[in-house]
Amino acid sequence: MKLLYISMTCYCLSVMAEVCSTCGLPKDLCVCGEIEKEQQRIRIRLETRKFGRANTIVDGMDDNSSLSDLAQKLKSFCACGGTSKNGQIMLQGDHRERVREFLVKMGYPEDNIELQ
Repeated sequence: MKLLYISMTCYCLSVMAEVCSTCGLPKDLCVCGEIEKEQQRIRIRLETRKFGRANTIVDGMDDNSSLSDLAQKLKSFCACGGTSKNGQIMLQGDHRERVREFLVKMGYPEDNIELQ
């Protein structure tokens, strides 16, 4: 009978948390998104298009990368069609109050949302 000895070595890896380039805090504690939401002045207005059709226009959003995601959520919440382009979200129909309600639920300050 032979004995087999295996030597095990323990490797310890030190993992550093990613640091936000804007605020300097770790990504877990980063508050840049909340500060960005508080600094935006969002305007919700109603435009009438051809043949008297109403369109709700949401503009003043600075973050263009998540604009299409927000437009998708708004279309789902308001049960309507629409699009996002040129830094604006366009929804078919008059949904000004519902959009305002949704944005407040998303964490945008009510004082920074202007209805026209």
